[in-house]
Amino acid sequence: MELIFKKIAQLSASLVFVILAATTIVLYLSAKPAIEEFGLKFLIEPRWGVQEKVEPPAIAEQSDLKQLEKSADIQTDDDFIKDEEDFMMDDEDDFIFDDDMESDSNRNKTIYGALVPIVGTVFSTLIAMLFSIPLAIGIAVFLSEIAPSALAKPVGVAIELLASIPSIIYGMWGLFYFGPFIASLFGGNTVSLLVAGLVLGIMVIPFMAALSRDAIATVPDMLKESAYAMGATKLEVIKDVVFPYAKTGIIGSIILSFGRALGETMAVAFVIGGVYQFAEKVTDPTNSIPVVLANSFAESSGLSLSVLFYLALILFVLSFGVIAIAKFYFLRRK
Repeated sequence: MELIFKKIAQLSASLVFVILAATTIVLYLSAKPAIEEFGLKFLIEPRWGVQEKVEPPAIAEQSDLKQLEKSADIQTDDDFIKDEEDFMMDDEDDFIFDDDMESDSNRNKTIYGALVPIVGTVFSTLIAMLFSIPLAIGIAVFLSEIAPSALAKPVGVAIELLASIPSIIYGMWGLFYFGPFIASLFGGNTVSLLVAGLVLGIMVIPFMAALSRDAIATVPDMLKESAYAMGATKLEVIKDVVFPYAKTGIIGSIILSFGRALGETMAVAFVIGGVYQFAEKVTDPTNSIPVVLANSFAESSGLSLSVLFYLALILFVLSFGVIAIAKFYFLRRK
């Protein structure tokens, strides 16, 4: 029986790596036309869907080598007539070639760039984390160490219920109520980078608080009672005993919440504005990668669809890379 459980565990872990590798391969193959077309310049290009004229290729002047190779002898009348016919045919060919070049000179190329969505995604997530981390940790500490059990249990259930609310509900609330409230306080637009970041922060607070509370609940009572017996205050117990012991779980909750905020779509789509421009102020509208993907997939095909897969690949690499680096840096020690 033990061998069976071991094999099942190995298969489960292998399945995770297979899914991860398959996702990466599918995204890369779907994004390959856009990668070949735009390359890494796509990451620093701020324009999106802009038509740009294609410069006509440089044409070298052509010379008739056959005529240069002809002898300088006097031509007969038949030769003169033949040369004249060849000259007329050459002029006709040149005329057709000029028409082709004129059509080539009017050809347009669509330019796509990911810089605006990348910047919007990063900054909205940073605003969300700066807003949510202190509140979520405070809620977790209050429910675990300060609040009486009669209050901690119902509040804890309410926090878990808030974590299960669909993101589109947060987006609708942010668009019609929270956005105008923030605009009345700070000015600017009712849909903006600031509103998107704060709505994201409100979304991840219950998730982060619930995980942090569970991590704090694992601290043995013996450690806390020993600290109290030595004369430590509640603040000192929380700071010197609870946080060091539950550090791994708390940091893990922050990293998971960061990953959720980085890829959130519907709530942000309602309140970020969805415009392809940089936010000069936090109260200006902008765009993010998940919002671009959600708003553009239905009407995309060909190269534009490949560009969206390129964006999805960037988001995948960004999320995976940031979370992997955070886990390695913060959780490298037990």
